[in-house]
This record gives sequence, structure tokens and C-alpha cells, in this order.
Amino acid sequence: MADSALLRCLIVDDNEASRLMLAHMVGLTHTLELVASLPDGVQALSYLQTHPPVDILFLDIEMPELTGLALVQLLPEPHPEIILVSTHADFAIEAFELHVTDYLVKPVDFARFRRAVDVAVRRRRAALAHEAAAALPVAARKDALEDWSELFVKVNNRLVKLNFDEVLYIEAMSMYSVLVMANHKYIVHATLKQLAERLPFAHFQRVHRSYIVNTRLIDSIEDNMLVVGPYEVPLAKSYQEVLFRSIRSL
Repeated sequence: MADSALLRCLIVDDNEASRLMLAHMVGLTHTLELVASLPDGVQALSYLQTHPPVDILFLDIEMPELTGLALVQLLPEPHPEIILVSTHADFAIEAFELHVTDYLVKPVDFARFRRAVDVAVRRRRAALAHEAAAALPVAARKDALEDWSELFVKVNNRLVKLNFDEVLYIEAMSMYSVLVMANHKYIVHATLKQLAERLPFAHFQRVHRSYIVNTRLIDSIEDNMLVVGPYEVPLAKSYQEVLFRSIRSL
């Protein structure tokens, strides 16, 4: 899928004002195309079963007859990137157990909306690219996936496959490191120094004695702080020159 192609999105919310607000934000986002806006989960399930797949689903939780969380559990795999939008934060833990992309609490401001969308767009395009490459002949598949960024990391006593395109930053924690993603954190048994030496990705750079950041996911830099998704990461002066040179070369 070309980077310029629009991602199809669906809004599901029983509150008309919320649907209009989300539709307005979608209209302001050049990567998205709104294909439908529906008032309940039952209609949404029917739509998803009878229409071409959508890429991103903006979904309210508290709806009559079929809640947003219930709808997520009914969706076949692979399901779209799901951004839950709710008046309450109480459902966040249950939501992330369903592996949703993000969880927005109303009223949603546009900056927070865009951060969630940016993560969803990156994840969706990576998934589509991987699906397309998997359909290629074996000879062509290697070239198509040569930049694929999945690695296995040891978490507790098991190896977990992570897509490092989705890792926002890595934080030192004594003899361990924390891999921070938009909706999950993984603690791995390796020091930050060990990870810095072993990571095969040029876009992961040391920006502080306690932090490595994914330079592709930096949203802004201000007052020696990097904004990466919903987080802020300190930028030490000793690492600034190398980082700025790298950003200019992207």
C-alpha cells in the first residue's frame, strides 16, 4: 500500500455529537478516509461483515445492545486498528487486554487524536506491507522484507516477538530495560548499553544515559525534551549533535 493511499476508517458511537466531532477530526487528517459513521455496535458488526475491510475503527464502549468491548471480541482476525473512545477511563485495562491500538478519553483534543492515529497508521501500513510481501514469490519476498523490524526479545522466561517499528523508546532500569510501546511496556533482562550495542536498527539512537529513542516516531523537540507519542523523553546535550544530524538525514 502506498504511503499516500488513504486508510479507510469507521466511527461507531451512540452519541451523535461524538460522531460529528470524530468525523471532523478525520476530515482534518490527510491520511484518513471516513467510509461510515454508525450509531450502535449491531449496525457496525453488520457493516463490517458485509463491506470491504476498514483499516481503523473508532469505537465507543458504552452502547446499548452491543458494547464496544463486546464488538471487538466478535471481530474476526485480522481486525482493523481499534481506537477506543470513551467518557470513562475505567475500561482501559480491559481494553488493552484486547490489544486495541489506543484508548482516548472524551473530550478528545485534536493533538491526542493525531498521536493515536499516527500509531494506528504506522501499524496498519506495516501490516499491509507484510501481508503483501508474504504473497510474493519466495525470491522476491526476502527483498520486500529486508527492512522488516521484528525481533525476539526475552521477557521473563519466554521469547516474545516484537515489531520494533512500534517501540517508542527504551528506558534503563538498573540491570533491566523497559521497551515502551503505545499501549504496552515490556521489561527485558538486558542493560541499555547491551541493547544499544545489539539493536540492528539505525533509527534507534541513544539520547540520554537512560534512554534510547525510535527517531522515526519523534513528534517534536522542545527545551531538551523529545515528544514521542504520548510520552516525553529527555534529550541530553551530549547526544544532541548526533541526533540532529540523524534527523536531517531521514
